[in-house]
Amino acid sequence: CSRQVWQIPENGLSQPLTEPVVVLEGHSKRVGIIAWHPTARNVLLSAGCDNVVLIWNVGTAEELYRLEGLHPDLIYSVSWSRDGARFCTACKDKSVRVIDPRRGTVVAEKERAHEGARPMRAIFLANGKIFTTGFSRMSERQLALWDVENLEEPMGLQELDSSNGALLPFYDPDTNVVYVCGKGDSSIRYFEITEEPPYIHFLNTFTSKEPQRGMGWMPKRGLDVSKCEIARFYKLHERKCEPIIMTVPRK
Repeated sequence: CSRQVWQIPENGLSQPLTEPVVVLEGHSKRVGIIAWHPTARNVLLSAGCDNVVLIWNVGTAEELYRLEGLHPDLIYSVSWSRDGARFCTACKDKSVRVIDPRRGTVVAEKERAHEGARPMRAIFLANGKIFTTGFSRMSERQLALWDVENLEEPMGLQELDSSNGALLPFYDPDTNVVYVCGKGDSSIRYFEITEEPPYIHFLNTFTSKEPQRGMGWMPKRGLDVSKCEIARFYKLHERKCEPIIMTVPRK
C-alpha cells in the first residue's frame, strides 16, 4: 500500500492535481494514520493495518526507520511529542506506548489504560503529559491524563457518558485546551489542562442539531487571528462539510 504526497500551489488550486510529488511504498496493508514531524522538515510518520510504523524522508522518499514488533494489534492513534523526540500510540490491545523512534524501543507502556474494548486515542501534550480517551469496563466514555514518568495510575480521570462513538481529541498547545468529539455526537466538549489538580477542567460544550459523521480541524496557520479565531473544525455531514469556528472575543 502506498502514501502519496501532493503539493498545493501557493495561490490555491486552479485545476485538478494529477501527479503526486512523491509516492511512499512500504506497508503491506492499508494505511490509516499519518503524522508530520513537529520540528524536522519533510519527516512523515505512517502507521498501517500491518501494525508497522514507518518514518520517512519525504524529500527523498527514503524510509528512515521501520518499527516492527512493537504493536501486537491494530494501532488506533499516533501522536508526536512537541520536540519530536518520541511519539505515543494507542493500540487495540488496550495499551498506550511511548516509543523512541531512533532506538526503535518502547520507553514506557501502560497496559489497559482504559478497560473497555472499544477504540481509544492518545495524544502528547505540550508539557510532556499524555491525554487519552477510551471506554470503561461498563462502556462509559472516559478521559484520562497520564504522567509519562509514572504510568501506574492516571493523574486525572473523568467519565463522560455511555454513548457508543469513540472520542476524538484535538489539542491546542497555545491555549492548552483539548477539544473532544465523537462520531455520532452532535456536540464538541472542550477542557483546559492545567498543572494543578484536578488537571482536567471542563470549559463548555458546543452543540448543534445534526450528528457528525467525522471531524477534522484547520492548522493554526490557516486561522483568521484578526477575528480572534482560535480553532476551526470541519464537521462532516452526510452530504456536506460544515465549518465550526471557535473565537475568543476581545474585552
